[in-house]
Amino acid sequence: MTRELHIVGGGMAGSEAAWQAAEAGVPVVLHEMRPRVGTFAHKTGDLAEMVCSNSFRSDDDETNAVGQLHWEMRAAGGLIMNTADAHALPAGGALAVDREPFAAEVTRRLRAHPNVRVVEGEITALPDAPAIVATGPLTSGALAEAIATETGQQALAFFDAIAPIVYADTIDMGVAWRQSRYDKGDTEDERTAYINCPMTRDQYEAFVDALLSADVTTFKPGETAQYFDGCLPIEVMAERGRETLRHGPMKPVGLTNPHQPDVKPWAVVQLRRDNALGTLYNIVGFQTKMRYGAQTQVFRMIPGLEEARFARLGGIHRNTFINSPTLLDAQMRLRSRPHIRFAGQITGVEGYVESAAMGLLAGRLAAAELQGRSLPPVPDVTATGALLAHITGGAEARTFQPMNVNFGLFPPVDAKGGRKGRRERYRAYTDRAKAAWQGWLSSDRQAAA
Repeated sequence: MTRELHIVGGGMAGSEAAWQAAEAGVPVVLHEMRPRVGTFAHKTGDLAEMVCSNSFRSDDDETNAVGQLHWEMRAAGGLIMNTADAHALPAGGALAVDREPFAAEVTRRLRAHPNVRVVEGEITALPDAPAIVATGPLTSGALAEAIATETGQQALAFFDAIAPIVYADTIDMGVAWRQSRYDKGDTEDERTAYINCPMTRDQYEAFVDALLSADVTTFKPGETAQYFDGCLPIEVMAERGRETLRHGPMKPVGLTNPHQPDVKPWAVVQLRRDNALGTLYNIVGFQTKMRYGAQTQVFRMIPGLEEARFARLGGIHRNTFINSPTLLDAQMRLRSRPHIRFAGQITGVEGYVESAAMGLLAGRLAAAELQGRSLPPVPDVTATGALLAHITGGAEARTFQPMNVNFGLFPPVDAKGGRKGRRERYRAYTDRAKAAWQGWLSSDRQAAA
């Protein structure tokens, strides 16, 4: 009989790893400390709870690296992508998810799987049995200490921020309007998935001033804030220059205000639907470290949000990850204790999709090893393989920081064949990745047969 696989952490990576191993016929024990032990960011005890955003980002699998990662996970029978598709919300070219039913369904399907046993409670030491550690950015203090003791070094850390969520019926639609940037989307519902709040130049300048002078969370003595560039607090972006926001999350391009079609806004704040009912909207790119009182004051300066009520205010929390290039082998195993694999954000990938993809891979690799099967290396020309190569040796260990999937992680494509434009080059990346990923999945299936 195949030995049990213990998976520590029931977030995106742990849930996907459990599903992949269980589907391969391996008995899985999935350990999740919630709801017995809570965190700053989580609100429920559900598996795969989404906390920072409800977006899986671009779903374009032809010219976008994260869209290609979506494609690979779907091709591999991924639980996270399958469930995300079932609970998708209109979001133009992005894949946004109704977060509560999404997490509830992931939880239901894992608990119902005959090869999965979910155990609630905190794990405070590295397991002696075959295991995958997928505890994510909010790894408990005791387990983080155990990891640091085993690896002989402190885990790296940065600070992750959360954006606020607004009740839709408190947005002034006499000022705001519905439109996806560049009218992206195949249906009218998708093309109107975002609510836009316009700003004049004077309003924008006053808003930036308020951000720069707002009361913000302070850190402990000796604690240095390292932020991931893809999730910078709005105030930190403002500190980088007065035009930074206007060329970032508040860019006014691709939008026309129907209330004043002849007036181009100086800046635009976008809100994205956060649930299927359309009652909640999150402010896109507005992660913040402002204290609660300052948030309500500053964000109500946004035209259309003067009377806004917040279902959730933003916040900031410590985010822990290991120096994977020095600690993990090409099979995602801890070099000092190879019966343990790491997966998800704790390995230094950033984002829901990237975390789930590393869980998918760790689950498959662990299942094959426990069943005595041999798998070929994951092709580094795939999105999944490019991420794996980055965290297990491709990145510079001295400056290792969390990374989203991007074409810069892929081996260059052959420039021959007339593919010269950026879109054509990106399509060459995804064409090559699809063929390689299908080949690798076929090898996995043949080995399991």
